[in-house]
Amino acid sequence: MADARLAAQLWSLLDEMAENEPRAYRRLLLQQRAEAERFYSPAEPHLCLRARPAVGARRSGLGPGAGSGAGGGCGPLFINICSWKRVPAPKAPTDPTPVSAGLLEEVSGEGGLYSVIDIAYNPDVLQRGEENPEKREHLIHLTLKFVEEQYNLILSDLYTTESFKLKGSLETMQQRLRGRQMPTLNLSQNTKKELTLDRLLHTMEAEDCRNAPVLLKEESITESKVHLIEEITSTEMPEKLSTPIYKLITVKDANSKPFKIELQIELPKVSSVSECDLRISKDDVIIEVPEKYKLQLELPEFVDEEAATAVFNKGKRVLFITLPVAKPDP
Repeated sequence: MADARLAAQLWSLLDEMAENEPRAYRRLLLQQRAEAERFYSPAEPHLCLRARPAVGARRSGLGPGAGSGAGGGCGPLFINICSWKRVPAPKAPTDPTPVSAGLLEEVSGEGGLYSVIDIAYNPDVLQRGEENPEKREHLIHLTLKFVEEQYNLILSDLYTTESFKLKGSLETMQQRLRGRQMPTLNLSQNTKKELTLDRLLHTMEAEDCRNAPVLLKEESITESKVHLIEEITSTEMPEKLSTPIYKLITVKDANSKPFKIELQIELPKVSSVSECDLRISKDDVIIEVPEKYKLQLELPEFVDEEAATAVFNKGKRVLFITLPVAKPDP
């Protein structure tokens, strides 16, 4: 019942936005669609490595992704290096490289037993490796070290690059990376308004929590025994802060002298004023909403920041700020 009420409120707000603020409504839909497409984009094969665990390859203890009996030295280990938009790219060339790892699986094939691991990077990371052979080798080196750390293995120094890009089926690789099979959405005509974009994104965020990526630190190839893994909390790519739509009006008195400034800021992603960090000085206004918006405005007149007022309209998702112009010093 509560879900039905929330859905009704959401659609009421969206209908109001579509009617009164069509540009903001369209921008919101495009942004939500882009995020949904990124979350649901499947991993694609890029490169397959063939490695072999060294004799006595299992380190003490079980790794977080190790399967039952996998990697025990009874056959080759295939590492599928994959391209996946769901994995974020590093913010800067010197930052650690995010990576997502699937479950380690032991397979019985025609040639005997072998093990498979799927490792996914952002497509931009792999593209840089294709453009620079040295970076490609460095990424392979980091991948092998990551596999050793993550799955408690000790690999032989020898590896080969296979002529094929993927060991096993595409569907199986994608399921291993996701950690479980994705739910099937029933898009019947009765669910037209129940399947909201926000609900879809929340579903995908819940899926995402199972497979938090790690960061590969870009250490020198010559260094050894370094910790390459640093945990992060989500595979979600950090959103770039956007500048909200705003309207600034200088109100003048009968003598054409400015006496107040009115500022309207559209915040369609904000549901409560508690999400906003508003700072007002005599000559500028700064508003920040973590992971959503940031706006810094220089004011055309000096204002009395102590007398400023701000009201958030939850229905329209608009923040109204009134700034009295400061009286000139005598």
